Amino acid sequence: MGRKWNNIKEKKASKDSAASRINAKFGREIYVAAKSGDPSPESNGALKIVLERAKTYSVPKHIVDRAIEKAKGNTDEVFEELRYEGFGPNGSMVIVDALTNNVNRTAAEVRSAFGKNGGNMGVSGSVAYMFDRTAVFGIEGKSAEDVLELLIMADVDVRDVFEEEETTMIYAEPTEFSAVQEALKAEGIEEFTVAEIAMLAQNELPLDTESQEQFEKMIDALEELEDVQQVYHNVELA
Repeated sequence: MGRKWNNIKEKKASKDSAASRINAKFGREIYVAAKSGDPSPESNGALKIVLERAKTYSVPKHIVDRAIEKAKGNTDEVFEELRYEGFGPNGSMVIVDALTNNVNRTAAEVRSAFGKNGGNMGVSGSVAYMFDRTAVFGIEGKSAEDVLELLIMADVDVRDVFEEEETTMIYAEPTEFSAVQEALKAEGIEEFTVAEIAMLAQNELPLDTESQEQFEKMIDALEELEDVQQVYHNVELA
């Protein structure tokens, strides 16, 4: 596979520049995951994945605890999981995942973020077929060869293991998320730079400087929306 993981640098920057916004998004996502099943991550796979991803963004413990406690209560707040698909400059492809308690508001805001930045909304299925749902991990301090060996020894099936700068990336089937996580932790690897289930583009699209600047403005506008949890794309970032 060997596709570059585009989001590492952007994630590290966003942790510093928009911590309160990111914490609010995770608070909502943790609440929804805990509310939809058992509030214990040991028996709630969706919650376990969200909590592991929250660690990579340094989400404070009190944010996590508050969201889980809220889910245990009798609140009737309901959020819907929505996916929007669309296009940016030069036919670039974008997937937007959202959690909302107001579908009309979210749809209008997402459409506006696309439209004001050279993009447009597509219909369901117009983009997603060019992406693969993938469990993604990033670790530091071990080579790809060492990581692949320990995962094979643990009988974990992976799609790809490769090095990108100082990070070793692991791609696996979404169903293997917990298996990869446990195999790494058994080797004393407790900290991940990336730990999530993502939509990875099958092919990357290069853009010229002007188009890339416009594209990045569009992505920023989408990510700043309160209801948007994740944004995936197929652009090869410079």
